[in-house]
Amino acid sequence: MRSVRVDTDAPAAADSDDIFFMTNLSPRMTGLPMAVWVSPRGNARHDVRIKVNTTHGNRMTIEDTAVVAVRPAPRVVAGRLSSEDRRVVADWIRLNYDAIIAYWDEGIDTAQMVQMLKPVPAPP
Repeated sequence: MRSVRVDTDAPAAADSDDIFFMTNLSPRMTGLPMAVWVSPRGNARHDVRIKVNTTHGNRMTIEDTAVVAVRPAPRVVAGRLSSEDRRVVADWIRLNYDAIIAYWDEGIDTAQMVQMLKPVPAPP
């Protein structure tokens, strides 16, 4: 697992000083068809967000992401996701809300967050 930190609204823009705090989560860990990134708040001036790779698979390409706000309800705030990807990412966020928020608030560390994560169920 690699940590990367990005606090920008634009999915393709990443501050090179911040990129190392964000944690990459693979599809195997999340049950999602794509990689996602979560992070502690750090110096962010916005509420909880995650980054979602727009391409399915294990690739973790920061330039190919959508930004998804977690609160008050999951929603895409930058970039694009298909309706099915929006649905499954929102399901994953709801399933892992407590872990995502605790990690954002720096109440737990990366290892604790990963242990708390639950993968979304595979489609029937």
